[in-house]
Amino acid sequence: MTEQVMAAIDGSQFSTGVCDYAAWASLALNAPLIFLHVVDNHPQTAEPDLSGNIGLGSREHLLEELSQLDEQRAKVAQEQGRLMLQAAKERAIEDGVAEPAMRQRNGTLVETLEELQDEIRLLVLGKRGEMAHQDGEHLGSNLERVVRTLHRPILMVPETFKRPERVMLAFDGSKTTRKGVEMLAKSPLFNGIPVHVVIVGAETGDNRSQLDWALAVLREAGHEAEGVIRAGEVEETLRAYKEENDIGLLVMGAYGHSRIRHLLVGSTTTAMLRRAEVPILLLR
Repeated sequence: MTEQVMAAIDGSQFSTGVCDYAAWASLALNAPLIFLHVVDNHPQTAEPDLSGNIGLGSREHLLEELSQLDEQRAKVAQEQGRLMLQAAKERAIEDGVAEPAMRQRNGTLVETLEELQDEIRLLVLGKRGEMAHQDGEHLGSNLERVVRTLHRPILMVPETFKRPERVMLAFDGSKTTRKGVEMLAKSPLFNGIPVHVVIVGAETGDNRSQLDWALAVLREAGHEAEGVIRAGEVEETLRAYKEENDIGLLVMGAYGHSRIRHLLVGSTTTAMLRRAEVPILLLR
């Protein structure tokens, strides 16, 4: 089955960024682009029990009206989704993608993506969905669940597209991040973009050896690459390096047996994602 760039859109403010980053990735990877919109028809509030307030006949009539109202809401949601998908398709065509596809499904986003993940080469998601709290550092619950569920690379993007001019790889020598180095080295997504490899830890022989290996792999593949080892708290150190070097995209392993694992999983889950102002590519 053809692996494609899949962009999940909704009515949130992040959908424009999702469209533009997905188009950029599709063109760079020479991979088909498909926009996905999922209509969740689960009721948002429980139906109140009015049996003690009105007669049985009135209740049956009310239930019938509520059922009709639910059908109308579902139709409206479907139509809104179709309009969003069409707008996303037109925007991607303007960005240079020849034939973006559209798909609308009923259900939940996480379950739908889990079902479709064999088709996904890269999933592009916004930081928050339309139902999420709009606080600047709030992270959408869907994103957290998707990251924990899917075994595909996930690109979390901000509201506005900016072509990355420098990429930073948070590296710790784990299997996941070593695979990340190899993926980054051969992926056309990063052609011509300088790569910064950052190890957060002590200046030890093992860390230096790991860093030298990563830089050698990247340079052998033709990348301009540089790397550093810095002591400190993981999130603060990575954020400081990003600011100092004007990093436009961060690559991290979503899971692993290291200090970076605790950055993304557990009580501090998402601190980096929450405060991110640039795209973050999460690897599994």
